[in-house]
Amino acid sequence: MDTNPMLNISIFAAFVLLTLFIVYRVSSTGSTTDYFAAGSQFTGAQNGIALSGDFLSAASFLGIAGAIAVHGYDGFLYSIGFLVGWLVNLLLVAELLRNTGRFTMGDVLSYRMKQRPVRAAAAVSTLVISFIYMIAQIAGAGSLVALLLDVHSAAGQALVIAAVGALMIVYVLVGGMKGTTWVQIIKAVALMLCVALMTLFLMGKFGFSITSLLQHAAEKNPLGERIFSPGAQYGKSETTKLDFVSLSLALIFGVAGLPHVLMRFYTVPNAVQARRSVVWATVTMSVFYLCTLVIGYGAGAISGTDSILAAPGGENSAAPLLAYKIGGTVLLGVVAAVAFATILAVVAGLTLTASASFAHDVYANVFKRGQAEPDSEIRVARLTALIVGATSIIGGILVNGQNLAFLVSLAFAFAASANLSTLLYTLYWRRFNTRGTLWGIYGGLGICLLLVIFSPVVSGTPTSIVPGIDFAWFPLNNPGLVSIPASFLFGYIGTLLGEREGEDRTDEMEVRSLTGIGAS
Repeated sequence: MDTNPMLNISIFAAFVLLTLFIVYRVSSTGSTTDYFAAGSQFTGAQNGIALSGDFLSAASFLGIAGAIAVHGYDGFLYSIGFLVGWLVNLLLVAELLRNTGRFTMGDVLSYRMKQRPVRAAAAVSTLVISFIYMIAQIAGAGSLVALLLDVHSAAGQALVIAAVGALMIVYVLVGGMKGTTWVQIIKAVALMLCVALMTLFLMGKFGFSITSLLQHAAEKNPLGERIFSPGAQYGKSETTKLDFVSLSLALIFGVAGLPHVLMRFYTVPNAVQARRSVVWATVTMSVFYLCTLVIGYGAGAISGTDSILAAPGGENSAAPLLAYKIGGTVLLGVVAAVAFATILAVVAGLTLTASASFAHDVYANVFKRGQAEPDSEIRVARLTALIVGATSIIGGILVNGQNLAFLVSLAFAFAASANLSTLLYTLYWRRFNTRGTLWGIYGGLGICLLLVIFSPVVSGTPTSIVPGIDFAWFPLNNPGLVSIPASFLFGYIGTLLGEREGEDRTDEMEVRSLTGIGAS
């Protein structure tokens, strides 16, 4: 594939300069409310589009399109899981969370518990999940730029990943939540326009006939017509079928536990706007995922599975290759810039969430016992952003080449295992206590991490992170089938073994979560 590196770099640079200018202009970091929650000034529509921008990551654009192009129906299951999961947020989490907390998930979990241990646990959970999510995004940047600049060497891709990580840290340091939100909105609009135009072109190329497009996709895929039915990827054995169930559980229940998604509910002024945010995000993403279905099969029909897998970045190259085939180097540059913007925006949001959790939950409320000055809290958040960014760059280099949608599904498994059980118990079970919270978070995180380390993800197969050795004993790629129920069980048992919390604080939280009285 002939690319024009100067054109691609020019489009990248134009986008980066534009967004950095906007971030600088809108940034207002005089208080913790401004830096962490953008002063709660965004409307439901604005925040909903930003939510979709935060959520529609490189995994959604590059990973899912590639998975559909190569595996067909089974690849589209990622889209379904990502989308259905928002119903959990809409029906069970968004309103109560917005009413109860201020900046982080730790505000909610610790409201009627012992503050210091619960906030520390919430911060650990947030940092681990954000790190896993971030390495997937940064690895996506490596795949994308490797394709554009024809960089095949591991050292060259590592340099690219390091540059992307450094750029994202700049967004967070300069703009805080307000600047990051505007980057998310711009990126979401650009991404939606991009996929919509590609979808229209593909439909026009095949005479606006879905049947014709699918037939051509089947002809260029070794699986043939098997790409139209379940099982091409997950139907090979009983183990892979269980893996599919485990993946589905992680995708559906993980959304409501993602810290960077939960933190967005604090950028709106009240619970009504929080619910409206979820509705806007769901509608936006429904359109997007329908477009990725066409783009995925269209990439298979035009590029062919073999050429996609042979390109730098493998499956993740399906959408950029398709752009090159239908629009040459100009469209490839535009699509790559949009994908690059996607990665920038998502990792900026994740970095902000991780740094806010450490600064607000650990520094301000554990170390300083709630007496921290706003300036020092923001300063600690910025320092944390530097550390989190640096470690995720190293992680991104290590997992470079893995399918992005798959890597993100692991982050969803961690989110569902550590956060969902404790959030739901905190919001809906009066008996829930500090010990139950700690057992739920640490137990869910621990078992999830243990199962991933000893799964085929890390060792034992040619596509593992460490392919040369085999210490895997857990057969599933995604641990959600075991770790999610285990976290609910840990939280339940811990609660029965722990002491009851004060009824006054429990009553206060119930009134506040349902009415919004006292919410800032």
